Amino acid sequence: MRIRDILLALLIGLGLWQALVVITDAPHFILPSPWRVAQAAYKSRVIIAENAWVTATEVLLGLVIGTLLGVATAIQLAYSKTAERLMLPILVFTQAVPVFALAPLLTLWFGYGMGSKIVMAVLIIYFPVTSAFHDGLIRIDSGLRDLSISMRAGKWNFLRYVQIPNALPSLGTGLRLAAVYAPIGAVIGEWVGASKGLGYLMLLANGRAKIDLMFASLIVLASLTVILHLAVGVLATQLTRYARGNSLK
Repeated sequence: MRIRDILLALLIGLGLWQALVVITDAPHFILPSPWRVAQAAYKSRVIIAENAWVTATEVLLGLVIGTLLGVATAIQLAYSKTAERLMLPILVFTQAVPVFALAPLLTLWFGYGMGSKIVMAVLIIYFPVTSAFHDGLIRIDSGLRDLSISMRAGKWNFLRYVQIPNALPSLGTGLRLAAVYAPIGAVIGEWVGASKGLGYLMLLANGRAKIDLMFASLIVLASLTVILHLAVGVLATQLTRYARGNSLK
């Protein structure tokens, strides 16, 4: 995804937005124009920046923790068949429970601060990272497996030198998904109970009928998500190059 494509999509989106405002002639408290939202963003730039920093911190911490837990779990599942038989069905079963429904409980257990939002983000991205990386770890060419057995490399060396490097592209795919899902978890947590963050600011603006401010907060949140996705995409590309034998740059 190139910067030029993003800017072009942004311009098209703004044009369609403005056209919708003109065609429907909706009042500004229902559908504000892009210019009105831009004015609200500028007037409230300080409070938006403060709350955006809180949400960004929650998302980044959730992404890092969730990725580390997911990678560790996937390696354990690939290394131990017993763990795979016991844990994999449990992981799949946990996805039947709507994560959003856990938000009130997480707020009760971890409080109204960052803790509950970070945990929410971790829960949302943990399974995609685990599933993608584990799938890459077990999809190994049979020739490499046979060669490892003939050379008596051992299970750990096979995992370290063959499975993990070959699974890095799959990990990159999981990270791309996680970069999109992580902000959802943080914002849902802020909607349930918070005193800071873009999700909290959106609720506050909606309650006070400041729809232009709510739109401004939403656009900032979307921008943060796009930036995070681009950054993770660069990392995923480097992981793929490394898996193909190129050095990380």
